[in-house]
Amino acid sequence: MADLTRRLFLRGAAAGVLGCSAAAHPWLTTVTLAQGAPGFGDHRLVVVILRGAMDGMDALRPVGDPLFAALRPNLAQSGGPGLPLDGFFELHPRLAGLAPLWTAEELAFVHATSTPYRNKRSHFDGQDILEAGTGLDVPQTEVRDGWLNRMLQVVPGMQAETAYAIGREALPLLAGGAPVRSWVPEQRLALSPQARLLLEQVYHDDDLFREAATEAMDLADEMQMEDLAKALMQAEETDMAAPVTGMMTAPAPGRRLADLDRLAGFAADRLRGESRIAAFSISGWDTHRKQAAALAPSLSGLEHLLLKLRADLGTVWDRTAVLCMTEFGRTAAENGSQGTDHGTGGAMVMAGGALRGGRVLGNWPGLEEAALFDRRDLMPTSDVRAWAAWVMRAMFGLDRAVLESAVFPGLQMGDDPRLLR
Repeated sequence: MADLTRRLFLRGAAAGVLGCSAAAHPWLTTVTLAQGAPGFGDHRLVVVILRGAMDGMDALRPVGDPLFAALRPNLAQSGGPGLPLDGFFELHPRLAGLAPLWTAEELAFVHATSTPYRNKRSHFDGQDILEAGTGLDVPQTEVRDGWLNRMLQVVPGMQAETAYAIGREALPLLAGGAPVRSWVPEQRLALSPQARLLLEQVYHDDDLFREAATEAMDLADEMQMEDLAKALMQAEETDMAAPVTGMMTAPAPGRRLADLDRLAGFAADRLRGESRIAAFSISGWDTHRKQAAALAPSLSGLEHLLLKLRADLGTVWDRTAVLCMTEFGRTAAENGSQGTDHGTGGAMVMAGGALRGGRVLGNWPGLEEAALFDRRDLMPTSDVRAWAAWVMRAMFGLDRAVLESAVFPGLQMGDDPRLLR
C-alpha cells in the first residue's frame, strides 16, 4: 500500500508539474480502426480530428478576396508564396507538397464550414459537438455516443469485434454500442532543460520531497499528451495560457513525423486488410500567438500524414477517402500577437483516390465586416456533418433518412455534392 500511495503521489506531482506547463508538445494522436462487414463494400474511410481549431484561412488562403491581406497583414504571406489552386485560393506553403494530390484530383477542401456550435468558442464544447455529430437542440450531457459509432451500428452485418482504439483512450467519435478494443503505443514527453533545472533548484533543499520530485519528473517522460493539450485549452479559455507557454519542449520535427509515420503505418496496414474505417486525432492547432511559427509544424505534419497514407495504402488508396475536421475556425483578422483567436467558420481537408477532388467546395461568404459572424469570424455557409454524411452515403450505401436521423440527428444534408468518383 505504501508503494502504491507513493506512486500515486508521484504521478500527482508529475501532473502538477506538467499541468501548469501544458503548452508542451501538442502532437497526441489517437487511432481507431473498424473492421469490415458484408454491408460495407470495399471502400475505406479515414477520419482525422484536428484538435485545437485549425485556422482554415491560413491553411487555405483566400488571396482572391481583397480584404484578406488587410485583415492579416502579417499572416497573409507568412512562409512565402503559397501554392495557387483555382485563381482564388492558395495552399499554405507547408502544404505545397500535396500538389501531386491536387493535380491528380485526390485532394479537395471545404471552406466556411462548421458544426452547429456557435458563440461560446470553447475547445471542449466544440470538440464534443463535432464528435457527437448532433445539433444544439440535443443537450450534450445526454449524448452517450459518437457519430462514427452510430454509423457502425446501422451497417448490416457488422461483426461484434468492430474497432480498435490506438492511443490512450478511444475517440468520443467512436464511443457507443459498437465494441471497441484499445492498443496504447509508447508516448514520451520531455521537460525542457530550463524547466527541469528550475524544479531541481526548488526541491534541492527539501529532504522530504527532493527524491519524490526527481522521480516525478522522470515519470513525466512517460506520460502521454492528451491531458496536457486539454489543460492548455482549459487554461487558455480562462485567460491563463500566457504564463504557461514555454515550460515544456515539443519533440523535434523529425520525432513528430516519426510518430505520425508509426500511427499512419499501423492504420494503413489494417486498412489493406479487413479494416474499413480508421479515425485518429492530432492536437496542436491552437495558434493564439506567433501563428506563423506555431502553425507550420502542424501543417507539415498533416501533409506528411496524407502522403504517408497514400504511399502505404498502395492500390487501396484508390478506394479511400480521408476527412480532416476541426471543432471550429479562427477569427478573420489576426490579433495583436500575430495569432488568431477562436472563431466559427473553418475549413475541412479531404483526400483520397476515391475522391472527386481538385476542387474547393462550399460557398465563400466574403470578409466584409457585415458578412462576418458576430462581425469577427468567417461566416459558416455549410454544416461539416453534411460533407461527412454524403461521403458515407456514397461509400457504404447508407440511406439518407438513416444518416439524417440515426447518425446525425437533425441534419439536413442538402443537395448531393458528388464527392466520390
